[in-house]
Amino acid sequence: MSQKIVALSSIARNVVREGGSCNASGGFACGASPDDIPKGLWRKVQDHPCYSEDAHHYFARMHVAVAPACNIQCHYCNRKFDCASESRPGVVSEKLTPEQAARKVMAVAADVPQLSVVGIAGPGDALANADKTFRTFELVKQALPHLKLCLSTNGLALPDHVERIADMGIDHVTITINMVDPEIGAKIYPWIFFRHRRWKGVDATRILHERQMEGLEALATRGVLVKVNSVLIPGVNDENLAEVNATVRAKGAFLHNIMPLISDPAHGTHYGATGQRGPTASELRTVQDRAGSRQMRHCRQCRADAVGLLGEDRGAEFTLDKLGEAKPYDPHQRETYLAVVERERADRQRAKEMAQMSLPVPNPPVLVAVATKSGGRINQHFGHATEFQIYEVALRGVRFVGHRRADRFCAGGQGDEDAFAATLRALDGVSALLCAKIGQRPRERLAAIGITATDQFAFEYIEASAIAWYASQSRPGSAAVGA
Repeated sequence: MSQKIVALSSIARNVVREGGSCNASGGFACGASPDDIPKGLWRKVQDHPCYSEDAHHYFARMHVAVAPACNIQCHYCNRKFDCASESRPGVVSEKLTPEQAARKVMAVAADVPQLSVVGIAGPGDALANADKTFRTFELVKQALPHLKLCLSTNGLALPDHVERIADMGIDHVTITINMVDPEIGAKIYPWIFFRHRRWKGVDATRILHERQMEGLEALATRGVLVKVNSVLIPGVNDENLAEVNATVRAKGAFLHNIMPLISDPAHGTHYGATGQRGPTASELRTVQDRAGSRQMRHCRQCRADAVGLLGEDRGAEFTLDKLGEAKPYDPHQRETYLAVVERERADRQRAKEMAQMSLPVPNPPVLVAVATKSGGRINQHFGHATEFQIYEVALRGVRFVGHRRADRFCAGGQGDEDAFAATLRALDGVSALLCAKIGQRPRERLAAIGITATDQFAFEYIEASAIAWYASQSRPGSAAVGA
């Protein structure tokens, strides 16, 4: 093995062990796993961070913003605002031509061996900009045929493009479906533009619903994997989403992703201006659990120009003015990374199975929060976390149930009280916090509200560590689980 490959292998191991980015300087309830689906389907999703909860620990996605126009208006959407720290759908820092997008993909692929997916998710609708979307995919496919191609759409124009999607090999499509009742839809969508005419009210949402169902069925018939996104809007569609799940599953959807409404007034949306609130973490989980199986729970509601692992965004590193003369793509770099990930996945599964054997007697299920950067390991300082991954641990094992956003409260050794308060809200209902490091003062403050915080599992695998902590609570001399 060459010195270059040996060095890269070391870098790749650091990525999966310590998180972060690789550059020169679970359970099926929340995604796909090899035990739950046929091998052919697993091969399609095993490296796709949005279709496999396991893959999101190891693989990156990239969205290219070539689709500015949209054919519907949603009360939760405003594509006019952007700032560097704003992470929500529809937001971009720069719009690209297909040629610029292909150049950017090449630059990212050369620097980010984790990259497995290129998607078009706006900032408008991919299929309301069909020519730009398909031209971009043609260029990417010619240059980097190993990358998976994805698009996101509201579904209004979808039936007109199903054949082209299938013929091009775009085998992952996300449709945003927020209702199957047009009366509810009229509260979410003020208008659609269809067949050279603007439609409003129930007439508009009936057309939208019929087109979404037609497109979904047609894609499923052609073997395209469809993920359905639904925005949970309390008091509007929360009671309808179980029916949405049942309907889209019956028509062939592979995965359902129920996401919380983002309604910050600063974003300038209708819902933000009218005071429509988003759901609490508890409300979101209740609706997800009620909806049933094949729920995606690791979605980060990415920007339309996001780059990197889920939960991180390296887009600012790859703006057009920074691309310069990009280094050439090296397939051996990716092959080395894939080999390391394969070994890590196997080790992680073995560690989980061995930990499972240590579970003693039945105890109530508890929630465990984890501070992690990536790689399926506990590898982040508590004070640096901007989100926590939440796992439910019980006698039957461990399963990922979602993530909760928090504010980084530790900067230069100083703590921010407002940020710490936000972190406490994110940990509501949690029994334990596993992190790479935590100071004595925050540990004591968490203990005062019944949360055990520990860094004894630093850099170990998440699932095995969560099970080990849970099992330890039933041993003599340990506090009771959930106490």
